Amino acid sequence: MRLTVVAAGHARGTAEGTLVDDFIHRAVQMGRNMGFPSVAVEEVAISKARDVKTRMNDEAEKLAARVPPGAHIVLLDAKGKGMTSEDFAEMLGALRDAGTKDLCFVIGGPDGLASLPGKRPGRSLAFGPQTWPHLMVRAMLAEQIYRALTILAGHPYHRA
Repeated sequence: MRLTVVAAGHARGTAEGTLVDDFIHRAVQMGRNMGFPSVAVEEVAISKARDVKTRMNDEAEKLAARVPPGAHIVLLDAKGKGMTSEDFAEMLGALRDAGTKDLCFVIGGPDGLASLPGKRPGRSLAFGPQTWPHLMVRAMLAEQIYRALTILAGHPYHRA
């Protein structure tokens, strides 16, 4: 199952971007022989529209266009449901084992995430009740993807 993170905003040159690159590289190495042939991050530009609603809708259109056709979609949203790392790993393994070809995580911009036109998310995920900067969410998601793969592999990285 291919894993894709589609996110609004560019992380290149940021501390968060460095973390994302590191954890995605680790996930690629770990996932190759576990049925996860690719782990990738795709970025879309933050909208420059003046109105918040217009910005969010512009970004949602760009994000929706990057979601692989037929992908199972997980939205990162403060109003979503939290999961333990073990539950997250179980979800990845179950989707892979069910034959899901693509799993796509979608992260909105600084204003949040509007509904993705023409897309139906499978679930919404939150990293706790706090509001997190969108670049930090990207770094935390990259780490959780890597952690989930280590859990599935029985690797000692996850010591809970």
